[in-house]
Amino acid sequence: MPLKPPLSANDHIVGNAKAAIQVVEYGDYQCSYCGDAYPVTQELVRRYGDKIAFAFRHFPLVGAHPEAFNAAIVAEFAGSLGQFWPAHDALYENQDALGPELYGQIVAWLGQSAEQFQAAVYAGELEARVRQDMESGLRSGVNGTPCFFINGQRFDLLGGFESLLDAVGQLVERT
Repeated sequence: MPLKPPLSANDHIVGNAKAAIQVVEYGDYQCSYCGDAYPVTQELVRRYGDKIAFAFRHFPLVGAHPEAFNAAIVAEFAGSLGQFWPAHDALYENQDALGPELYGQIVAWLGQSAEQFQAAVYAGELEARVRQDMESGLRSGVNGTPCFFINGQRFDLLGGFESLLDAVGQLVERT
């Protein structure tokens, strides 16, 4: 199935948003497989930088991962302040500590109070953004995490996470 909707300015993108090579990950901050994929996606961005657009969309598996949705809300709060990627990194790098204490630390690091965070949560926009990503994932055929799309087409990791680096590397060589 193709990616629905396609990558847009509404996405959290690192690298070159206008790059011909687009990689989208649907992920869950509490998923151990997503945690295993995190260093690979970091390497992808480090290695190919402005030759690719890398985007992250939320797909918290709430039935299996009780903190995944809350972590996505914290990431979106950071995103509303222009700090999505540092929060994204902090959540994956502290995956074993997901919970109110870590979220409070991230909110404080952002220079915000717990009250400011709660006000943003109650406004509903953060949850709406996470649910928009989840709906996009469902329309795109995502049924687990991590799930990757390269140039709008689902990419199955049959050769493990390294196969993602190889596939993107081959595309970069051709462009």
